[in-house]
Amino acid sequence: MTLPEYQCLTSIPGVGPVYAGGILAEIGQIERFENEAKIAKYAGLHWPKNQSGDKNSENTSLAKRGNRYLRYYLVEATNLVRSRDAEYKEFYHKKYKETAKHQHKRAVVLTARKFVRLVDILLRNHQLYMPQRRQIEK
Repeated sequence: MTLPEYQCLTSIPGVGPVYAGGILAEIGQIERFENEAKIAKYAGLHWPKNQSGDKNSENTSLAKRGNRYLRYYLVEATNLVRSRDAEYKEFYHKKYKETAKHQHKRAVVLTARKFVRLVDILLRNHQLYMPQRRQIEK
């Protein structure tokens, strides 16, 4: 018997049985999180604030708190999804260009945050992934 949550995650191109199983095992019941931001924080996909007065530091490291296994599964699955989905590929390149330091790491984590939103929506609504249709430009 296959869980419906498992089918929701494996419907995303690039997410295979290992990453889907790992994400589900580490998240558990999606209802225990209020929203996707709580899932991302639980996984440690955020940068702590580092500021003094009005100056914000650009060179902050990723938070090391959180579930490292969930963070691993989300980041690795995101890397595969961005190679197969045009929307995630464009988002990654946009974030890569916006960042001055640690471009790849920051772009991947920001793309993983976007991926967490997708995972949250799919698991809460028990629906399969449907890629957005692109309008044909003339």
